[in-house]
Amino acid sequence: MTAPNPAELRAALDERIHETAGRWLDEALTDIATGVRAIGTLFPAAGRKCGRGPLIDDAAAESGTLRTWSSEDAVRALLLTALPLTGAELGTEISALYRYGDAAEKRGVLRGAGVLREEPELVDAGLPLVRDALRSNDTGLIAAGMAEFGARHLDAPAYRQGVLKCVFLGIPLRDVSGVPERADAELARMLTDYARERSAAGREIPNDVWLVVDPAQPHSAKEA
Repeated sequence: MTAPNPAELRAALDERIHETAGRWLDEALTDIATGVRAIGTLFPAAGRKCGRGPLIDDAAAESGTLRTWSSEDAVRALLLTALPLTGAELGTEISALYRYGDAAEKRGVLRGAGVLREEPELVDAGLPLVRDALRSNDTGLIAAGMAEFGARHLDAPAYRQGVLKCVFLGIPLRDVSGVPERADAELARMLTDYARERSAAGREIPNDVWLVVDPAQPHSAKEA
């Protein structure tokens, strides 16, 4: 459940974005840190200025936490790290960016929250945003809600429900943070019940179910 650090995000971005985009990002980070421009005027521009594609290529995406990130996610996370705010003020700022942002901006807040230095006030502000994302049917938003910040701070029942929703919507569990650490007997029971219902209805059972129900058994044995 370890989020990428700012240096990792910037290194990955430097491999993906043009020099002009890199200069824009440097200026934006400086402006936010010094208060020349508020983050609210820069946050929406991340995709337009730096691109919206995957942060890393398909070959590198097979493993590692960056495989689920887009370039604009990474830019927005870095913008959050430049904020000269702490505690309740930081929590208020990220809440406003989420509430007034579009889906991509909301996703950037949720992923970026995992990169920030966590304080109790940040957790208090961030958890309602995660819960809001998990009530949606936007798979990108739900996946971001189940990224590192959400996986660390959701209580056990909410985390289980989040995993179950990901399975319902076809979000790969390898893209859900914390599954190996937080999977427990109750989550296994819930997914077993889900698998039985699917089987009784003659419907295919997603292989992801077995990552929690019986991770040691090969898929082929379960499907036999």
